[in-house]
Amino acid sequence: MSGFAGLWAEIAPIGRADGGGYLRFALTEPELALRDWFRGQAARRDMTVTEDGNGNLFAWRGEPWAPGTVLTGSHFDSVPHGGGYDGPLGIVSAFLAVDRVPADRPIGIAAFVEEEGARFGVPCLGSRLLTGVMDPSRAAALTDRDGISFAEALGAVPAGRDARIGQIAAVVELHIEQGVALSAPVGVASAIWPHGRWRMDFTGVGDHAGTTRMTDRRDPMLTFAFTVLTANKEARLSGAHATVGRVQAEPNATNAIPSLVRGWLDARAADTATLDHLVDTVVKTATERAGRDGTQLVVTPESVTAEVSFDTALASRLSALLDGAPILPTGAGHDAGVLSAQVPTAMLFVRNPTGVSHSPAEHASDADCEAGVEALARVLADLTRTTPANGPS
Repeated sequence: MSGFAGLWAEIAPIGRADGGGYLRFALTEPELALRDWFRGQAARRDMTVTEDGNGNLFAWRGEPWAPGTVLTGSHFDSVPHGGGYDGPLGIVSAFLAVDRVPADRPIGIAAFVEEEGARFGVPCLGSRLLTGVMDPSRAAALTDRDGISFAEALGAVPAGRDARIGQIAAVVELHIEQGVALSAPVGVASAIWPHGRWRMDFTGVGDHAGTTRMTDRRDPMLTFAFTVLTANKEARLSGAHATVGRVQAEPNATNAIPSLVRGWLDARAADTATLDHLVDTVVKTATERAGRDGTQLVVTPESVTAEVSFDTALASRLSALLDGAPILPTGAGHDAGVLSAQVPTAMLFVRNPTGVSHSPAEHASDADCEAGVEALARVLADLTRTTPANGPS
C-alpha cells in the first residue's frame, strides 16, 4: 500500500478550482469522484462498502456495524474554495492506518455527507441524520442555491436514524487542526465550542439610487452593515467569535437601493451562556436599528449545536497512548461532535503550521500527516484490542 504522500496525491487534483482551493460540494461531481475513490480503496483492502440511505458511505473490515467495531473517517466536502485537508485528511489517514492494524480487528471508515453545510445549509447533515438529530423530511426539503433539494441530489428521501450506530464501540475522527494552538504534530480534542448559524433577512423599500433622497430611503443594506459591525464588536467584548461571510442582495443592482439583504451570522463561544448572550445582543441591537432605519429584520436559526465535551477518560487514554499528546478544545464543528452524544468519541488533530483553514492556504506537512496516520493506527489497535461484547476498556 502507498505511504501518505502517494495516497494523498491520488485525490489532490479532484475538485481543485482554477481560482484556488477546492470546490467539493456534497453530492456534486468532484465529491462523487472521491466517493468512487473511497470504494476503490475499500476494494483494495477487501473491505465491505455500505451506505445508510442518508448519503453517508462506509467501508468495513469485518461484519458491517458489528458490535465492538471502532469507526473512524471524516468527510470529503469542502467550503467554497476551501483547503484540501479539512475532511479528506481523516479519510486518507484512516485507510493508511487500517493497513497498520492487525487484520482481525473490526474497524469501519466513514465518509459523512455535507459536513460543511456549504451546499444545503446545515452542517454535519449526514451525521445528524444518522443519529436522528435531524428530521429526514426537513433534510429532504433543504435546497441548494440552484433550487435542487437534498432529496433530489441523494436520489431519495433520507432514511434517518440508524439504530446500529449504538453498536459502535467508539468513534475516532482525525482532522487537521484549524488554529495555531497545537505545537506538537498530533493532539487530542477535549471539547467543541457551542456554535450556530442564523439567517438574517433585512427588508426595506427598493428604489432608484440616483433619484431617491437620502432622507427618504428605507435601505436594508444600512441596517445590515450596522449589524455586521455590532456582531464584530460584541464578539470581541465577550471573547467569542462572530462572522458574516455570506450575503445576498435583491435586486443586486449597482444603481438600485436593495429591497432585501440576506446575511448569515456564524457565532461561536466557549460556553452556551456566552453564545446566547452574543446572539441575543446582536439581534436586539439590530432590531432597534431597523426601527430607526425604517426597515424590518427577521432572524431564523438554521442550525445550532450545543457545547460538546468529548469522553474525558477516552481523551486521557489516547493522550497517554500517544506519549502525552496535548489535549485542546476547538471552535470548529465536526461530525464527531454529533456522534459523541450516542457513542464514546474522540478526535485527533494534526498540526496546522499557520492555523489557516477554510482557505486555499490550509496546509499540513507530509511529516505531520504521517505522524497522524501512525497515531491513528496506534489508537485503532488499542481500542479494538478488547472483546466486542465489552467495547473499549
